[in-house]
Amino acid sequence: MYWTAAAALSLLSWLYLLFARGQFWHIAAINQTAPSLLKRVVAVVPARNEADVIGEAIASLLPQVPVVLVDDASSDGTAEVARAAAKGRPLTILKGSPLPAGWKGKLWALSQGTQEALKQRPDFLLFSDADIRHDGESVAELVARAEVDRLDLASYMVRLSTSNFAEKALMPAFVYFFLQLYPPAWTNSAAGGCILIRPAALARIGGHAAIRGQVIDDCALARAVKSSGGKIWMGLTAKTVSIRPYNGFGEIGRMISRSAFNQLHHSVWLLMGTLLGLALTYVVPLAALFSGNGPAAVLGATAWLLMSISYAPMIRFYRLPLIWAAALPFIAIFYGGATLHSAVQYWRGKGGVWKGRIQDV
Repeated sequence: MYWTAAAALSLLSWLYLLFARGQFWHIAAINQTAPSLLKRVVAVVPARNEADVIGEAIASLLPQVPVVLVDDASSDGTAEVARAAAKGRPLTILKGSPLPAGWKGKLWALSQGTQEALKQRPDFLLFSDADIRHDGESVAELVARAEVDRLDLASYMVRLSTSNFAEKALMPAFVYFFLQLYPPAWTNSAAGGCILIRPAALARIGGHAAIRGQVIDDCALARAVKSSGGKIWMGLTAKTVSIRPYNGFGEIGRMISRSAFNQLHHSVWLLMGTLLGLALTYVVPLAALFSGNGPAAVLGATAWLLMSISYAPMIRFYRLPLIWAAALPFIAIFYGGATLHSAVQYWRGKGGVWKGRIQDV
């Protein structure tokens, strides 16, 4: 009886996710707009010890827009690599000033870069991470989207690396879970790797100072812009990609752990609810299937099927074999473990570690 009830609840949760959660899984519904770059855009790129990736990122942006690179106390020659990649094109390199109390490193770098970029009187600012390789029309596409839909903020969730087994197993799910939390049809978030914003919208919220203490800066920026009356949009792109490699399950786990407990507002109750929700939604169908209870097995198999159907569009987006869609229960267990690890790190005073900085305290 208990297995049947649990499996029924799991199946109901999947019916809700499939049909009442903004069709977050329907990747084909997220389309693009014909490119147009009739407005002036200046890109701001914060970088801290990014020598391995910054050259490719800068080389992809500079043919499209001028770039302000903020070197955030790098010790690996990031600025020199970027300068070499520029090959004389309009790249401004700022040496970041010391991090003030109450600021997160990336937001302080963006704030400094924004002040420099505004001297060029742009119509839009583009905030781009140091590991993003832009397609040749990525900026123009975002500008066209912003102009046609009269957006204050437009962002791309870029394609993540899937070059090794761990990345294939976990990175498509990272995007899947993000879209499940923030369905694009509901337009309540932004993807931090590639954000286009109108300077007036940024000024209206008080600039980066308004969100200076936020760990999940992209979501915080989107919320602030929307709360101020701005219109925002987020979509997926297969052409603009992250070139940051994650060499194994450990590295990806630490990436997830960096912000997971912060996303839960450091609440033990939300943590417990999240872990129970993950178990009910993703683990119970698999367990019910092998429980030896006939009705529970049928309900569990149906829930697992619906789960796989919802994940299949993301698997196709990443051009992986569809068999990966059936692995979602095991992937969810990994994400649950990383979320728990995030809480433990926070309680130990080591939350949100990135580039040698403890950000979530």
